[in-house]
Amino acid sequence: MNSGKTIFAQLMDYVPAKAFQSCVARYRGDYKLISFSCWDQFLCMAFAQLTYRESLRDIEACLRAQQAKLYHLGIRGKVSRATLARANENRDWRIYADFAQVLITRARELYLHDDFGLALEQTVYALDATTIDLCLALFPWAKFRQHKGAVMLHTLLDLRGNIPTVVIITDGKVHENQIMDRLVFEAGAFYVMDRGYLDLLRLHRLHLAGAFFVTRAKSNSTFRRLSSRPVDRTTGVMCDQVVTWRNPDPRKKYPSRLRRISYRDPATDRDLVFLTNNFTLPPLLIAQLYRSRWQVELFFKWIKQHLRIKKFYGTTENALKTQIWIAITVYVLAAIVKKELQLDQTSLYTILQILSVTIFEKTPILSALSPVNYNYALDHDANQLILFD
Repeated sequence: MNSGKTIFAQLMDYVPAKAFQSCVARYRGDYKLISFSCWDQFLCMAFAQLTYRESLRDIEACLRAQQAKLYHLGIRGKVSRATLARANENRDWRIYADFAQVLITRARELYLHDDFGLALEQTVYALDATTIDLCLALFPWAKFRQHKGAVMLHTLLDLRGNIPTVVIITDGKVHENQIMDRLVFEAGAFYVMDRGYLDLLRLHRLHLAGAFFVTRAKSNSTFRRLSSRPVDRTTGVMCDQVVTWRNPDPRKKYPSRLRRISYRDPATDRDLVFLTNNFTLPPLLIAQLYRSRWQVELFFKWIKQHLRIKKFYGTTENALKTQIWIAITVYVLAAIVKKELQLDQTSLYTILQILSVTIFEKTPILSALSPVNYNYALDHDANQLILFD
């Protein structure tokens, strides 16, 4: 008989319990609670994310079916739909946001020296936002359009390991470039973003902070060329220029020089114009940096497909943010486990799929998640005759 821990309990061993309790104490999450603590809430919601539960009733039914194992999972309080609904509605979502930052810091340390496809020592961030559509009748606080609700998930993604370092949840009316006001820019780092973030005052603040940006120019942007550099057009780079804004209004907002690189994408035969405040990197590397921005789009697609952040267990703002932050925590926790167990050949998708069906198994987590090479070699001592000799 296997008397070891369940895989879910082994997974939660990677969660720093003291750091979690510090986050709970910061917002008095367990104040005057008799049962069903914030830790119980976190475990139930993490279970829901890992096993793709559809509703609170679904969570209750599945956990009660394993009543004898709940204590060994770490869940001490009685699990019920009403209790979990009240916890999601009333307990401060910032508990789980702060705790996610603890895990994010740990994950970034683990992936610090990972290669992301470009020979660059500096940290590279991709900044973007995605819209999560909501029913306005159920989520009246999430105003977006007249007959439509939505929230925006603004994300600053560290491309080494695809770890979300900053996540800000707003209603759908907040423009994506306004999030730059809430970021503390890291000197020497690269921030790659699309044309939606081409706000000159905010880009100049980034420039003054000693950071670098790479973005695309808008079609109506006009520049005055100050100098040109020779380029190898066989690489797709058509020009590499030092420019300033032609019109006085944008020049007043961004008075510093800019580097303008025109690049013809061989895959689509489109001409793309990039703007950056970095004057030392090769122009082709600047174009490749912008192409790496696609990783944040893949991140959004991945979490929407494999985590529960499109359908919600509650309709209040607190419940929605709690669910999203715990989903991000589960994503980062899976990334930490992948690195700690050295599962370099196993994708996060595979890890989550295996966890979803082995959550109550009592087997070493490394054995469950390690890739298995099945050998279907023919046994020549078998009674089955060989069809082809």
